[in-house]
Amino acid sequence: MRLVSRAQWGARAYRLPSGGTLYAGARRGVKIHYLGTAYADRPHEQCAAYVRQIQAQHMDGNGWSDIGYSFAVCTHGYVYEGRGLRRRNSANGSTSLNNQDYAVLAMVGSSGLTVPTSAQLHGLRDAIDHCRREGPAGPWLGGHRDGYATSCPGDWLHAWAHRGAPRPDTEEDDVPLTPDDIQRIAHGVWAWRNEAIDKRDMRQFVADAANHGRAAAVSGAAAVSGLGELGARLAEIAVPQLSDTHITALADQLAASPAFRDAIREGLADAVADKLAARLKD
Repeated sequence: MRLVSRAQWGARAYRLPSGGTLYAGARRGVKIHYLGTAYADRPHEQCAAYVRQIQAQHMDGNGWSDIGYSFAVCTHGYVYEGRGLRRRNSANGSTSLNNQDYAVLAMVGSSGLTVPTSAQLHGLRDAIDHCRREGPAGPWLGGHRDGYATSCPGDWLHAWAHRGAPRPDTEEDDVPLTPDDIQRIAHGVWAWRNEAIDKRDMRQFVADAANHGRAAAVSGAAAVSGLGELGARLAEIAVPQLSDTHITALADQLAASPAFRDAIREGLADAVADKLAARLKD
């Protein structure tokens, strides 16, 4: 875990006595949060300043005794110590909820950057494991909205938490796809290909196509957990790193579409085109 201590990110001293309140007993688990405002990604060198900005808003704007979260995780996967393992957080909505679960913030917003990066998912998982191992925190895992009326941490992170917070690039993170999901992904990719493939960098094309598919999924709640999560995965990983599971699933459903097959061969990275072409021949 890439832990950034309070001293390292330049935290202000918390106010006493409330800032020094300890948890009463073991925690049930961990709640995941997001910022709830627009957020734009930034170089890692600027992340500590942003955490200081959050602390200032909580202390000077909200009148709290410290930053509200137990930990905060930036898009680069670093885990910033907030109130930490011993001091009760103030982010979950009430004293009883704050005492019940740790509060871990993903530095993504309700607009702008809304889906965590792969590095950030690893960092969030590191923070969860740290809370369980050292806290102690029990096995329960969910979002701020569980037990409190809020949209936080957004649909994507809420679904991820309830899937057990799997790390990316592992077998358990492969998204189960229905035939309908795959057809919708194909249509999204094909639409983007027709619009902008000629002058667009191939990696950017794939990221844009994935975002197009993800936006379509958000408009239909039933598709969010499948298409939305795959769209986020495609947007975050380099083209040659697409998993065999995803390539196989796409190929199985789209073998009867010569136009899409040709678009894949023409437009995507050689590594993916070769894998898909080989699968289509099987």
